Amino acid sequence: MAKKTRPAVDRLVYVLARTFVAVVQAVPQAWAFGVAGLLAAGLHRFDRRHRAVARDNLRHAFPERTPAQIDELVRGCYRHFARLVVEMALLPRKLNVGNWRTFATPVNAPALLGGLLDRRPLLIVTGHFGNWELAGYALGALGFRTYAIARVLDNPHLERFLNRFRQGTGQTILAKKDDFARLTAAVTAGGKVATLADQDAGPRGVFVPFFGRPASAHKAVALMALEFDARIVVVGVPRVGDPMRYEVVCEDAFDAADYADRPDAVKAITERYHAALERLIRRHPEQYFWLHRRWKTRPSERKRPTERAPGA
Repeated sequence: MAKKTRPAVDRLVYVLARTFVAVVQAVPQAWAFGVAGLLAAGLHRFDRRHRAVARDNLRHAFPERTPAQIDELVRGCYRHFARLVVEMALLPRKLNVGNWRTFATPVNAPALLGGLLDRRPLLIVTGHFGNWELAGYALGALGFRTYAIARVLDNPHLERFLNRFRQGTGQTILAKKDDFARLTAAVTAGGKVATLADQDAGPRGVFVPFFGRPASAHKAVALMALEFDARIVVVGVPRVGDPMRYEVVCEDAFDAADYADRPDAVKAITERYHAALERLIRRHPEQYFWLHRRWKTRPSERKRPTERAPGA
């Protein structure tokens, strides 16, 4: 079914977003982060649906924590992402090749750097954690030409605006659903491709442990790594100080070829990078996007073996 177009609404939202960015860039930084705090408080109070999702996710992920501690983590999640919006607006005016260390401290840099300099393709796996946009932006500022897979926004004006930011230092954005040919060409040529790998994949996904529960994960990362003989690094960018102080952490680095002979290679690779993502998130749980339904699909919803797929 074709998506319903809303040209007037889309343009209004775009104008409001541009106005917000202009104001954030014009006022003192402390004021901008003050507004982020107010926005977070308002969203936490009135966004009941996502607040309930976050609370339920956190109760399962951290069963040892009290209800009060869980509620504080939920508030922290709203604060983090409201602040993240402000930081993304400020980043083009703040970060450049001469001062990147002011904002981003590499952790386990040799593992990441080795993959970036290798002629073989590299898959950079991350999640909705910390400031995932910063890594690609900073790598571009340092001269590394990377690709990032992203979902196309429904609002075409916001899509173009966001891509100007994402591609401002040389990163190339590939549409999640429509750029398969370009993606294949990039990986075949030894490209370095980043992807968010923490989204629910539905009943067709592979189920792997994630915070003590089976989570449906996309098979694409593992399949691509095996097909194109790629290396994989798992990266997170947690905020570790103010103002805008981050670490770029390479949590794990491994070679997909080490799993190629295993009958469960796809699941084993997917389990490994999910375990690394979990370690990152556990160290900074308030910086993960608990508001989305990561465990939406349950193993019981997988198609029965006797069912034939359409066209089979």
